[in-house]
Formats: sequence, structure tokens, C-alpha cells
Amino acid sequence: MRAFTGATPYMLVYGTEAVILAEVEIPSLKVIQEAKLDDAELIRVRQEQLMLIDEKRMDAVCHGQLYHNRMANAFNKRVKPRQFTPGQLVLKKTFPHQEEAKGKFAPNWQGPYVVHKELFGGALILAETNGRVSTKPINLDAIKRYYA
Repeated sequence: MRAFTGATPYMLVYGTEAVILAEVEIPSLKVIQEAKLDDAELIRVRQEQLMLIDEKRMDAVCHGQLYHNRMANAFNKRVKPRQFTPGQLVLKKTFPHQEEAKGKFAPNWQGPYVVHKELFGGALILAETNGRVSTKPINLDAIKRYYA
């Protein structure tokens, strides 16, 4: 598996390409070339490799961040923000760990509830239709609008 920058994960960790055992028994061009270098040349080549490893790591990190941003932008293009105002009727999702979830034929939504307060960060405080206010906030992804 190679990144777009040409660096393998092994190269990013250890600073050199991996040599498989078959190349040791039957020398490849890469192994032959490395074996013919004298000590001074080998040390110089190794220092150059070590100096380039940080650059390759940074290239891989930058590539990962750019990929993450592209994926986030592609996802967020299709997201439609939902706004709720106090007084609106909503339904609350029934989660599997709740008592009301009894098998596959149980309803998936509870309610209706009335939006009592909108909190910062995408959470709501709900109230039952009789006026009793819940103490726990609930995320917007577990709420949908109820049309009566």
C-alpha cells in the first residue's frame, strides 16, 4: 500500500524501504547497488535518507489532511441543517437500551413532545404535551419534526 507521495508505511516509520528475504538470497539491483558502496558513501546516503524522512512524513500528513477535508466537504454538501424553535412538536427516537424498545415490532419513535428550549451545540430540552419538562437534553439527530 503506497501513499500518493510514494512512501510506504514501512518507509515512513523506519526511514528505508523494506528488503524481502528473496532479495537477500537472490540479490536485486537495489541490494547490489547498496552492497558496493564504501563506508563513507554509505554513511552519506544514510544521512540523506534520514534528512528526507521528515519531509516524506510531512507530505503524508498533509495528504491525509487534504483528503479528510475533501471528504468532509463532500459530506457536508448534502447535509441540511435542521432548526427547531420552542413550541414545535417533535418525535423522539426510541433507542434499543430504553424500556420502551420491546422487539422488532415496537415503534421507532416516541411522542409527540414540545420543544422547550434549544441549547448550544445541537441539543434540545423537550417537554411532554402535559407540560412536564425533561431534565436531560437530547441531540438533534434523534429528533424529527411532527406534523399534526
